[in-house]
Amino acid sequence: MLSRTADHLFWMSRYMERAENTARMLNVSYETSLLPQSAAAVEAGWEGILSISELLPAYLALYKNITPRDVMAFMVKDVDNPSSIISCLRAARENARAVRGTLTTEVWETQNQTWLEVNRMLKSGEFERDPGQFFEWVKFRSHLSRGVTVGTMLMDESLYFMRMGTFLERADNTARLVDVKFHAMNNDFFGAPQYNTSGAESTQEYDFYHWSAILRSVSGFEVYRKVYRDVIRPERVAELLILRPDMPRSLHASLNEVLSNLKLVAHDPDSDTLRDAGRLLSELAFGRIDEILATGLHAYLTQFLDRVNVLGGRISREFLMPSAA
Repeated sequence: MLSRTADHLFWMSRYMERAENTARMLNVSYETSLLPQSAAAVEAGWEGILSISELLPAYLALYKNITPRDVMAFMVKDVDNPSSIISCLRAARENARAVRGTLTTEVWETQNQTWLEVNRMLKSGEFERDPGQFFEWVKFRSHLSRGVTVGTMLMDESLYFMRMGTFLERADNTARLVDVKFHAMNNDFFGAPQYNTSGAESTQEYDFYHWSAILRSVSGFEVYRKVYRDVIRPERVAELLILRPDMPRSLHASLNEVLSNLKLVAHDPDSDTLRDAGRLLSELAFGRIDEILATGLHAYLTQFLDRVNVLGGRISREFLMPSAA
């Protein structure tokens, strides 16, 4: 496969996954902002969204204050923000158009229809009338895109690069979500004195809705109940989203998919790219949440994100960059 074709397929899937994850993060902040809490807590929650995407400086260059309306406008409709939902869906569609002949008709029509429909929805004001419904629509279109891809594409290198892009992006976004949300909740909460364990009814109620919203943002609420059959505990939320191989959006599950598809396209079984992916996956497969928490959750996730970015760079250099010849 030509490297430029692989590059378009890889990034088409990454941008679609990024749009979905942005919708998920915005939706959880939108829902938690409706809970009884101080104005400072609400602002911190929305600031966390900007921090996840490393867009706080860009936002503050345009807006004086952090408000729900401005953050959502910036992260949904701003065409100059490369990480906004509209920009991600546009980039996914443009990458799909560049390799139209490689895609099945169903995959192309799904990408194109998503782009046309999101423009109609934003122009008609549907997003402002019901943000939650709009975020659900973005998630649905991403689900549809993945389903159509798996259900209609030939199982060859085209599909493998698309899957690799999807799960590399998912690993990155899940790590960012866990890091920022846990840090915002209790300032690197494990072992931090700010974490309230007094058992006060109001605190317990807030904690329940906070962690429930985070789990729902990754479609993990029902999964948590099935796996742990207990009250929601932050350390178990972290374990579910980092180490569980059977949780579809966990770091472990995402890296497992990345490595599986990487093996299918790699010509050299001893390549540094495969070694990096395998080493990262093995640490997740044999890691323990108590050990991670003992060394610091924030430090662990920061290092994970650095290593995922290095892995993405290796994949680009080995498979996606056009050759000099």
